[in-house]
Amino acid sequence: MLIATGAYVGFVPRAPGTLGSLLGLLLLWPLGAGTAQVIVTLVLTGAGIVVADRAARILGARDPAAIIIDEVVGIAVATALLPPRIPERAVAWVLFRLFDITKPFPARQAEQLPGGLGIVGDDVVAGIYANLVVRIWLLFS
Repeated sequence: MLIATGAYVGFVPRAPGTLGSLLGLLLLWPLGAGTAQVIVTLVLTGAGIVVADRAARILGARDPAAIIIDEVVGIAVATALLPPRIPERAVAWVLFRLFDITKPFPARQAEQLPGGLGIVGDDVVAGIYANLVVRIWLLFS
Protein backbone atom coordinates (compact mmCIF):
# COMPACT_ATOMS: atom_id res chain seq x y z
CA MET A 1 0.00 0.00 0.00
CA LEU A 2 2.89 2.35 0.74
CA ILE A 3 4.13 2.13 -2.85
CA ALA A 4 0.70 1.99 -4.50
CA THR A 5 -0.45 5.15 -2.73
CA GLY A 6 2.81 7.07 -3.08
CA ALA A 7 3.61 7.03 0.63
CA TYR A 8 -0.13 7.58 1.28
CA VAL A 9 -0.27 10.75 -0.83
CA GLY A 10 -3.09 8.97 -2.68
CA PHE A 11 -5.31 9.35 0.37
CA VAL A 12 -5.27 13.15 0.11
CA PRO A 13 -8.95 14.03 -0.42
CA ARG A 14 -8.51 16.40 -3.37
CA ALA A 15 -6.72 15.67 -6.65
CA PRO A 16 -4.72 12.60 -5.63
CA GLY A 17 -3.89 11.86 -9.28
CA THR A 18 -2.48 15.34 -9.81
CA LEU A 19 -0.43 15.06 -6.64
CA GLY A 20 0.72 11.58 -7.65
CA SER A 21 1.99 12.79 -11.00
CA LEU A 22 3.77 15.71 -9.31
CA LEU A 23 5.34 13.27 -6.86
CA GLY A 24 6.51 11.14 -9.78
CA LEU A 25 7.91 14.17 -11.56
CA LEU A 26 9.94 15.13 -8.49
CA LEU A 27 11.16 11.60 -7.80
CA LEU A 28 12.20 11.01 -11.42
CA TRP A 29 13.82 14.40 -12.04
CA PRO A 30 17.31 13.40 -10.78
CA LEU A 31 17.46 10.59 -13.34
CA GLY A 32 17.72 13.07 -16.20
CA ALA A 33 16.92 11.79 -19.67
CA GLY A 34 19.19 8.84 -20.18
CA THR A 35 19.34 5.10 -19.87
CA ALA A 36 18.69 5.15 -16.11
CA GLN A 37 15.36 6.87 -16.63
CA VAL A 38 14.32 4.36 -19.30
CA ILE A 39 15.24 1.42 -17.08
CA VAL A 40 13.43 2.92 -14.08
CA THR A 41 10.37 3.63 -16.24
CA LEU A 42 10.26 0.03 -17.47
CA VAL A 43 10.71 -1.38 -13.96
CA LEU A 44 8.13 1.05 -12.56
CA THR A 45 5.64 0.01 -15.21
CA GLY A 46 5.97 -3.69 -14.46
CA ALA A 47 6.04 -3.21 -10.71
CA GLY A 48 3.23 -0.67 -10.90
CA ILE A 49 0.92 -3.18 -12.58
CA VAL A 50 1.57 -5.75 -9.85
CA VAL A 51 1.38 -3.26 -6.98
CA ALA A 52 -1.76 -1.56 -8.32
CA ASP A 53 -3.47 -4.92 -8.77
CA ARG A 54 -2.70 -5.98 -5.22
CA ALA A 55 -3.70 -2.63 -3.71
CA ALA A 56 -6.99 -2.60 -5.62
CA ARG A 57 -7.80 -6.02 -4.19
CA ILE A 58 -6.96 -4.85 -0.66
CA LEU A 59 -9.05 -1.69 -1.08
CA GLY A 60 -11.88 -3.67 -2.67
CA ALA A 61 -12.32 -1.45 -5.72
CA ARG A 62 -11.54 -1.72 -9.42
CA ASP A 63 -9.44 1.47 -9.68
CA PRO A 64 -9.36 3.31 -6.33
CA ALA A 65 -8.35 6.98 -6.44
CA ALA A 66 -5.88 6.31 -3.61
CA ILE A 67 -3.72 4.25 -5.96
CA ILE A 68 -1.34 6.72 -7.58
CA ILE A 69 1.49 4.47 -8.73
CA ASP A 70 -0.21 4.63 -12.12
CA GLU A 71 0.28 8.41 -12.21
CA VAL A 72 3.94 7.95 -11.31
CA VAL A 73 4.29 5.46 -14.17
CA GLY A 74 2.41 7.76 -16.53
CA ILE A 75 4.59 10.78 -15.82
CA ALA A 76 7.67 8.59 -16.18
CA VAL A 77 6.49 7.65 -19.67
CA ALA A 78 5.49 11.26 -20.43
CA THR A 79 9.00 12.53 -19.61
CA ALA A 80 11.03 9.59 -20.92
CA LEU A 81 14.10 10.81 -22.80
CA LEU A 82 12.91 14.42 -22.78
CA PRO A 83 15.38 17.11 -21.76
CA PRO A 84 15.35 17.46 -17.96
CA ARG A 85 14.46 21.14 -18.12
CA ILE A 86 11.54 22.85 -16.44
CA PRO A 87 9.62 23.94 -19.60
CA GLU A 88 9.65 20.47 -21.18
CA ARG A 89 8.80 18.69 -17.92
CA ALA A 90 6.05 21.19 -17.06
CA VAL A 91 4.44 20.87 -20.48
CA ALA A 92 4.71 17.06 -20.31
CA TRP A 93 3.05 17.12 -16.89
CA VAL A 94 0.15 19.34 -18.03
CA LEU A 95 -0.37 17.25 -21.17
CA PHE A 96 -0.18 14.00 -19.20
CA ARG A 97 -2.89 15.21 -16.80
CA LEU A 98 -5.03 16.37 -19.76
CA PHE A 99 -4.72 13.02 -21.56
CA ASP A 100 -5.17 11.07 -18.32
CA ILE A 101 -8.42 12.90 -17.60
CA THR A 102 -9.83 12.89 -21.15
CA LYS A 103 -8.63 9.36 -22.00
CA PRO A 104 -8.22 9.57 -25.80
CA PHE A 105 -8.18 6.33 -27.80
CA PRO A 106 -6.93 3.80 -26.79
CA ALA A 107 -6.57 4.99 -23.16
CA ARG A 108 -10.23 4.39 -22.30
CA GLN A 109 -9.99 0.90 -23.79
CA ALA A 110 -6.75 0.19 -21.87
CA GLU A 111 -8.52 1.24 -18.68
CA GLN A 112 -10.96 -1.63 -19.21
CA LEU A 113 -8.20 -4.25 -19.03
CA PRO A 114 -8.33 -6.39 -15.91
CA GLY A 115 -6.65 -5.52 -12.59
CA GLY A 116 -3.39 -3.63 -12.44
CA LEU A 117 -3.00 -3.74 -16.20
CA GLY A 118 -6.11 -1.59 -16.58
CA ILE A 119 -5.17 0.69 -13.70
CA VAL A 120 -1.75 1.44 -15.19
CA GLY A 121 -2.56 0.96 -18.90
CA ASP A 122 -4.52 4.15 -19.47
CA ASP A 123 -1.77 6.18 -17.79
CA VAL A 124 0.87 4.62 -20.04
CA VAL A 125 -1.19 5.64 -23.08
CA ALA A 126 -1.67 9.17 -21.68
CA GLY A 127 2.09 9.34 -21.04
CA ILE A 128 2.89 8.25 -24.59
CA TYR A 129 0.61 10.93 -26.01
CA ALA A 130 2.12 13.62 -23.77
CA ASN A 131 5.65 12.57 -24.69
CA LEU A 132 4.88 12.65 -28.42
CA VAL A 133 3.25 16.09 -28.26
CA VAL A 134 6.23 17.53 -26.36
CA ARG A 135 8.57 16.02 -28.96
CA ILE A 136 6.56 17.63 -31.78
CA TRP A 137 6.63 20.94 -29.90
CA LEU A 138 10.42 20.66 -29.55
CA LEU A 139 10.78 20.03 -33.28
CA PHE A 140 9.10 23.33 -34.04
CA SER A 141 10.59 25.46 -31.28
